[in-house]
Amino acid sequence: MPNDQPGSSTGVGARLRRRRRALHLTLKDVAEQTGLTEGYLSQVERDQANASVHTLQRLCGVLKLTVGDLFEQGGSISSPVLRFRDTHGMSFGEGATKIKLTPGSFDHLEVLLGHFAPGGSTGVEPYTHGSSEELLLVLSGEVEVEVRGQRHRLSALDSIHYLSSDPHRVAEAGGTQEARVLWAMAPPTY
Repeated sequence: MPNDQPGSSTGVGARLRRRRRALHLTLKDVAEQTGLTEGYLSQVERDQANASVHTLQRLCGVLKLTVGDLFEQGGSISSPVLRFRDTHGMSFGEGATKIKLTPGSFDHLEVLLGHFAPGGSTGVEPYTHGSSEELLLVLSGEVEVEVRGQRHRLSALDSIHYLSSDPHRVAEAGGTQEARVLWAMAPPTY
């Protein structure tokens, strides 16, 4: 049953609207990127129209969500505790893994734990993603962070901030030890 109560913060439409606003996107922005009309998107956000799975996939692609994130209930059903033993790392770059520590339902913050093997990096070339504010905190080891062509060597508890739209790259700096970092981004870009 659609949830069409004014001001309601539950339901798929409200979730889409919160995420769109958190990413500072207008209905027009989303319409242009999905090929849908602003009017239809407005109806979906107000739960006055049902979107097909294909349409939800297109919307989620733009809003950097999974379709499952749209149906995730907040802390009311699942525990707000994330057990490290239950997390799964994802390989990226060269000799690096990352673990997302925030749920997909978070609209304004994303936190990732990164692990770099000796000599590991985010890749050979600097990269960009979204246009978020990003903070990298070194938990252990040493890393070299390149932002906009400038290189910075950081040790445990040092941090650096930049925009995720700035070309950046991270690499374990010593070549002989592991490094762990924590990334915080607002709004989420992964």
